Amino acid sequence: MAVKIRLKRMGAKKAPFYRIVVADSRSPRDGRFIEEIGYYNPMEDPKVVKVDADKAKDWISKGAQPTDTVKNLFKKHGVL
Repeated sequence: MAVKIRLKRMGAKKAPFYRIVVADSRSPRDGRFIEEIGYYNPMEDPKVVKVDADKAKDWISKGAQPTDTVKNLFKKHGVL
């Protein structure tokens, strides 16, 4: 099973809010996920990112691949 760490879009139209989730790569973007490990709110100033770094590192060590956007968020906030 290919596992990805990716963003799940929440919120209203034109007011996005994202949850950072661990999900099977075959499941839909906003569909079923394995675990929620944080959130990202690009609408606030400054942008808010909260990630459980221990869970993220644990999933990456188990072979989960973060998407490009999530990888950039992790690098910017010191998770990776």
